[in-house]
Amino acid sequence: MLILVRHGRTGVNAGARLQGHMDAELDELGVEQARVTGEHLRARFPAARIITSPLVRAVDTAMSIGASAINDERFIELNYGDWDGLELSKVPRDEWQQWRRNPHFRPPGGETLVELDQRVRPALEELAEEARATDIIIVSHVSPIKSAVTWALGTGPESTWRMSLDRASICTIAIGPNGPALVSFNETGHLGHLRG
Repeated sequence: MLILVRHGRTGVNAGARLQGHMDAELDELGVEQARVTGEHLRARFPAARIITSPLVRAVDTAMSIGASAINDERFIELNYGDWDGLELSKVPRDEWQQWRRNPHFRPPGGETLVELDQRVRPALEELAEEARATDIIIVSHVSPIKSAVTWALGTGPESTWRMSLDRASICTIAIGPNGPALVSFNETGHLGHLRG
């Protein structure tokens, strides 16, 4: 089983700003979300191997699950380029509309959704055989997790805009004889009052 976990909240998230490669730490709520998520995952998947994006918000979330996480650059958040750290209202409206319609659109200095898929999907394919027999937790970010979900569903990056993924949420993907299958999406019941 592949278990995909979005990191807890950061101050950048709380400020409704785009957060790509910006290396922001978890805020107070995010630390608590990570702690509760870690407890939940340790009980549910006690023997899981842990892989994480190298960004501190993901690493700190992974550390709440288990002490020995392996960094994998392929699960880093989408590179928003010049948009990184901007409030959504500051992104030029026409560029944002292109971004929402065209998975080949590149934010200035950034990465397309197609390029994101081209690094995330091979990483998932590499892990798929192992995930048939072993639980693998991947702590990552909204865009790579959505990419993983589209991989499981057999769709493309154009589907990502039809998904909403909460912070510290869990998605699970089973690997069977016919390939990946989405089992759960955006699980947040473990968070209780800590959603946000």
